[in-house]
Amino acid sequence: MAPVEDIIFKLALIFVGASLLATIFLYFRQPIILAYIALGILIGPWGIGILTNPALIEHISHLGIILLMFLLGLHLHPQKLYKLLRETALITVGTGILFTLLIMVVTMAFGFSWFDSLIVGLALMFSSTVISLKLMPTTTLHHRHMGEVLISILLFQDILAILLILFLYGSTQNTVYLEIIFLLCKTLVFAVASFLVVYYVLLKIFKRFDVIQDYIFLVSLGWCLLGAAAAKLLGLSYEIGAFIAGISLGASPIALIIAEGLKPVREFFLILFFFSIGAKFNFFITKQIMIPGLILAGILLGIKPLIFSQAFKFAREHASIAKELGVRLGQASEFSLLVAYGAFAAGKIAAETSFLIQLTTILTFIVSTYIVVFKYPTPIALSDKMRQD
Repeated sequence: MAPVEDIIFKLALIFVGASLLATIFLYFRQPIILAYIALGILIGPWGIGILTNPALIEHISHLGIILLMFLLGLHLHPQKLYKLLRETALITVGTGILFTLLIMVVTMAFGFSWFDSLIVGLALMFSSTVISLKLMPTTTLHHRHMGEVLISILLFQDILAILLILFLYGSTQNTVYLEIIFLLCKTLVFAVASFLVVYYVLLKIFKRFDVIQDYIFLVSLGWCLLGAAAAKLLGLSYEIGAFIAGISLGASPIALIIAEGLKPVREFFLILFFFSIGAKFNFFITKQIMIPGLILAGILLGIKPLIFSQAFKFAREHASIAKELGVRLGQASEFSLLVAYGAFAAGKIAAETSFLIQLTTILTFIVSTYIVVFKYPTPIALSDKMRQD
């Protein structure tokens, strides 16, 4: 089969299958995101094997996360972002240390080495940017204090995750410390350059042609992808580049119009992202560490919301807001999977440890989605009363 025909066949298979499975899930009042993950498990290489090589789909799906971060940046003013990061830094670092130590102790109890257990703890301390933001109503996410706090926590965690991945690939301690300092300097330079381009070029172009919506959509999408690609060339991540590109454009009076226009594109790629998560689930290998994975997932789902809730209360958040934020952050992260892959590829952890992180992460994705969808308002709620966008 020719490459073009192959990708069209795969996309047709995914979206037709997702439509059918989503219909069944919604009929039985189940969250639609789980239908995408279930389809990946069902037809992926470790299921019935209709789609034997999901790597291409996984790479394409990454665009969904890039667009998601760009849209978040569009809704945040730089001064507000700085204020939020400063206010939530203590919560993010403090809870991260607690999660890491707790997971490390439990993992060591199952016979893993102290270093492998440390990596497991560090990987699982993060919360999912995609799950948390996908399940938060748009009005709450962009226009209320709860959404602002959630974004700042997740962004700070993303920065810590990038530093962790950098550490795993570092050859010596001295070079790692220098690389981290260099990374921060590059981020600052990249942000300043982005704001200058927007102020002196993009805003003037938008002011002249803002009545042509197709042109606004084209330039905005190009700016998002250019920011992501440029950041990657500088040794940052695609997500950080897209987020900075979004923030730099957020001062534009048509920022909200841009965000609305890009939403359907984001949804297309996020469906592929959740499908790829299911397609990577290898039950035949992960069954060897099923018991540790189930226990770690149970601990995360039970303890993470509680610790986050108490931390937010300590920061003088209202009790109801603190509790809801804790539940919405009560899962592992897509960065957990990246840490697992990176640490194993660098020869820092055993394959069994990598699979343990992957299994625990996917289990928390599934259960956390159930908890949030049935307990709090979401864009994919099954009842009209709870559905908000």
